[in-house]
Amino acid sequence: MSGVSGNQDVDIDLGQLVRAVWARRLKVLAITALGAGVAFTSAKMISPKYRSETRILIEPRAPAFANAQVNDTNAGPLLDELNIASQVQLLQSADLIKQVINGQKLYDLPEFDAAANGSALTDILVALHLKKNPYENPPEERVIDAFTERLQVYQVPGSRVIGITFTSKDPKLAATIPNAMAAVYLATQSGAKLDSNSEATRWLEPEIENLRQKVNDAEQKVAEYRAEHGLLPTNGGSNFATQQLNDISAELTRVRGDRANAEARAQSVRNALSSGEPSDALQDIMSSQSIQRLKSTESGLQSQISDLQTSLLNNHPRLKSLRAQLSDIKVQIRQETQKILASIENEAKVAAVRQKELEQQADSLKANSARAGEDEVGLNALTREATAQRQLLETYLSRYREAASRADKNSSPADARIVSKAIQPVDPYFPKVLPIVIVAAFATFIMTSIVIMLAELFSGRALRPVGLSEEEGRDDEEPQSATTGSVNRVATPSLLATPADDEPVAEQAEDEKIVETNEFSIASVAEYLRGSRAPLAISISPTGDDGSAATVSLVRKLAEDGSRVILVDMTGSGLPTDLMAEDSKMLGITDLLCGDAAFGDTMHGDSRSDAHFIPQGISDPRRAMRGADRLSLLLDALISAYDLVMVECGAADVAGVSRLTQSKDVEIILSMPEIVEQEFVTVMTEFEAAGYERVVLMSDSSGSIENPVSRRVA
Repeated sequence: MSGVSGNQDVDIDLGQLVRAVWARRLKVLAITALGAGVAFTSAKMISPKYRSETRILIEPRAPAFANAQVNDTNAGPLLDELNIASQVQLLQSADLIKQVINGQKLYDLPEFDAAANGSALTDILVALHLKKNPYENPPEERVIDAFTERLQVYQVPGSRVIGITFTSKDPKLAATIPNAMAAVYLATQSGAKLDSNSEATRWLEPEIENLRQKVNDAEQKVAEYRAEHGLLPTNGGSNFATQQLNDISAELTRVRGDRANAEARAQSVRNALSSGEPSDALQDIMSSQSIQRLKSTESGLQSQISDLQTSLLNNHPRLKSLRAQLSDIKVQIRQETQKILASIENEAKVAAVRQKELEQQADSLKANSARAGEDEVGLNALTREATAQRQLLETYLSRYREAASRADKNSSPADARIVSKAIQPVDPYFPKVLPIVIVAAFATFIMTSIVIMLAELFSGRALRPVGLSEEEGRDDEEPQSATTGSVNRVATPSLLATPADDEPVAEQAEDEKIVETNEFSIASVAEYLRGSRAPLAISISPTGDDGSAATVSLVRKLAEDGSRVILVDMTGSGLPTDLMAEDSKMLGITDLLCGDAAFGDTMHGDSRSDAHFIPQGISDPRRAMRGADRLSLLLDALISAYDLVMVECGAADVAGVSRLTQSKDVEIILSMPEIVEQEFVTVMTEFEAAGYERVVLMSDSSGSIENPVSRRVA
């Protein structure tokens, strides 16, 4: 390669590739025009093919005199997708194709004989046994194969319409074949229905005669049994004895009611007579005309006595006479009341006698009704048999009349109709000259450009050397080092210090290796989290901001390794936000909990890595904590979008972490760059007592604490 040494890294110069193509633009255009011309000539030399289509709608069709119930019954299977697919296969059947071929005399056309259309290439392929000799098949099979190649039958998606498409060199034939296939299909379907009706009538005739005899025999048995056991029918549908018993029971109920009524009326009259109370309130007494006349006379006498007492003395003869008449009237009223009482008592006695007679008749009819009920068991069995035979006979007769009425070919239309007929096409279906020329020209242009670019690459003119100086590499590494600082990666002072000028580089590499192999380093914790299945990690920093800064470094390490990770700043100081945000006034978690910001507005990208974070926010934290219950829903949404959700809680306690995690699968990260033994033991003990088995320590100093560290599950 020119200008590039054998051991030097190279890169592709895209600008040189484009310039090389542009420099040869006239040659590219000439080759493209040549390709378009060849495509145009080839398209014009190809024999044009025409295509036309007929569409058939599959739907239930019945004669005009058929009732709606029959139509609904037949419509069920026709709506089934399997039925439509079956009709598509029927249209492609060999028998139907043969009828069309014979009807249109296609065997006389050279287009449908593959042997007659042979070429030199075909002869060579046959000689090399790479292609079957077309003469080995009989002429009829060759015509069917050629017909099938040009035929396409398909179901229009989402409908009960079937399309029949045919391709031919003759435009007239391309329209004739689909119409002929549709006509043959409809005739075949109509003939199948006629055959079905004819078979039905032939089978039903002897069955109907046999059923008629069975119905006569069954009804005769019913009549004989009824006469033999005296089970005379009544209007109510029951036997005569039962009907009599019902009538007697109804009459007995009425007589008992009359008797009770008469006895009650008589008792009322007796009570009135014995107590001397006025009988004006008794209906039976006041309805008597004699009582009414006597009461009227009594009222007149009392009026006269009252008038005369004002002018005459009590011993006056006139007053005495009127008082005597009044006393006589009261006696007559009492006598008339006694007669009414005697009449009511007679009614009660007559009702009692009638009741006794009806009870005797009812006892006699009960026995007759019981015997009649036993006899009706056999009668009901015979009646059911006769009814079943007659219903079957009526069903057969109805079907026979229906099948006989459809014996005519015009009365049994096919369950399909043509919705659009094929018409003779004007433009050929293939080849489409303009699209072929355009595609060929574009393909020629692309291939020519690719050849020129490959030539440039193989010649080395499109390659340029690539090399980064030590200063550039050091500049690329400085942002990450500046990001972590002394708090992001806690280690011994000797590791953080810049190596002396005379210190070997190999020694510095050895120190970095020691840090990386530290079991509690950021790299080790990051590797552990990538292998963990927990989608949520809670970071606790008991010692303050130095732990929060280490958590930021952990998130950036995970993002650098290709994980989709987001950090939620739940600290009080907001240090993660200061380290990751370009602007400290970004909307964050407090704004989201207060309802002052949308969910999407609180998610931001880290300024120094591919990680995302949700900052602390600018709203009042106390007001935000009132909506802390929504934190669980927020974490669920983040878990569904990221590989790991890291929540930095600062110096939080176990109770706060428990409210945040609830029942989620979670990893607890104890971020302590410098291990403080008392705080470390306290935190580990509290989390273990709360049921958190997986508590991972993250520290770059391999401390002297042994027992608490051994309790973590990693």
